[in-house]
Amino acid sequence: MTQESKQIQGRTGPWEMVLGLEVHAQVASKSKLFSGAAVGFGAGPNEQVSLVDAAMPGMLPVLNKFCVEQAVKTGLGLKAQINLKSRFDRKNYFYPDLPQGYQISQFDQPIVGEGVVSVERDDGTTFDVRIERLHLEQDAGKSLHDQDPNATYVDLNRAGTALMEIVSKPDMRTSEEAAAYVKKLRTILVYLGTCDGDMEKGNLRADVNVSVCRPGDYEKFRATGDFKHLGTRCEIKNVNSYRYIQQAIEYEARRQIEILEDGGKIDQETRLFDPNKGETRSMRSKEEAHDYRYFPDPDLLPLVLDPAWVKEIEQTLPELPDAKKARLQSQYGLSAYDAGVLIIDADRADYFEAAAKGRDAKLVANWVTNELLAKLSAAGISFTDSPLPSSDIAQLVELIENGTISSKIAKEVFEHMWNGEGRPAEIVEKRGLVQINDTGAIEKAIDDLIAGNPDKAEAVKDKPQALGWFVGQVMKATGGKANPATVNELLRKKLGVE
Repeated sequence: MTQESKQIQGRTGPWEMVLGLEVHAQVASKSKLFSGAAVGFGAGPNEQVSLVDAAMPGMLPVLNKFCVEQAVKTGLGLKAQINLKSRFDRKNYFYPDLPQGYQISQFDQPIVGEGVVSVERDDGTTFDVRIERLHLEQDAGKSLHDQDPNATYVDLNRAGTALMEIVSKPDMRTSEEAAAYVKKLRTILVYLGTCDGDMEKGNLRADVNVSVCRPGDYEKFRATGDFKHLGTRCEIKNVNSYRYIQQAIEYEARRQIEILEDGGKIDQETRLFDPNKGETRSMRSKEEAHDYRYFPDPDLLPLVLDPAWVKEIEQTLPELPDAKKARLQSQYGLSAYDAGVLIIDADRADYFEAAAKGRDAKLVANWVTNELLAKLSAAGISFTDSPLPSSDIAQLVELIENGTISSKIAKEVFEHMWNGEGRPAEIVEKRGLVQINDTGAIEKAIDDLIAGNPDKAEAVKDKPQALGWFVGQVMKATGGKANPATVNELLRKKLGVE
């Protein structure tokens, strides 16, 4: 990425943005972090609340071992340091949907330390985002302000649900990079099975820290680690789509630049993004916010992990996106782009591999990532629920490979397959779509065409690109069934084109 592409032009010269993200990922678990209450979407208000979640007197939290395992697995997937000793702290603040009056979180001793995520930009170049930490914490409940004009309702279903907060270093420099990072992080978590990544339900959401500085200041910060070289940051809470992350960043950076160029100063504060207006607004000032008064939770012992258990978890890790991408390229000869499109979704990559057995892998990748992906996306269907099994795509490609049908006819066959008319070979036979490889039949069509267009046939000798017109006419005359390679070869011979 060039220096210029990172810059935003202001009235008083260029600026650059500096971005760090705190991603909250809901742990994929059937029960909560410190209670046996169920976790799930769609239950009625307060139907999934235990006495622990409701903070009834005398209730004690019991740590869910599976949630700890999911956090360790995520840390390993992020190539991060697993801290064998960590502890839980109480983060004290009052809010109606926080029944305990504090949130159980991890402060200075998180379960996972520093790691790194390799991220690809849209242009294919890559950059690394350093992970500062990952800690476990419980989610709060939800305040509902739209049920009654005079009262706020509280739903505690979410209270106590396990979250992983993944904190990055300020390593992103554009809104596109921030969105690409969240996309990559989501892909890793879904591959690991530690979070379902459903952003619409809020199961993955980001707090975005934005600041701006003059060109050269960021490099000074990276060289010294001293934050004085960077501007004051503002945090935009709970952004839950890639598009909103980009819009929030773009708006916030511009807002800060305008204030600084007018001689003002940036207040460190927490802001919210309004997607309807496409702008951020102040939620609370960091200076005014109460000190959270963290202290170790007296009801929970320090968390000590057995190194052998961590090793066991490491051995169960699936093939992760970067490794899968490299293997698809080397094993199937795919381009970095095709492999990248396939690994976005593990089920998509699995589908491709099942269809590519013994077939032209590049051709299979084209059908999976173009026609089939477009149909499934438009219908809102996942690859696991695809109405077309991988064996159908394999058979379609086989028919192209052995010359039974042309690529053009294959598109027609695919439409019939999608409409539920059967397997490719049946459709080709039933609809009489077999490619004409009989040179006699093709020659006759060519001879008729040349006889009817002697002037055009003569002109081809001086202007070989005019051959395309003849190819098109022969294909038309044969209902698109003539083998295009044979048509080209015979036309060149008959028209004397080298």
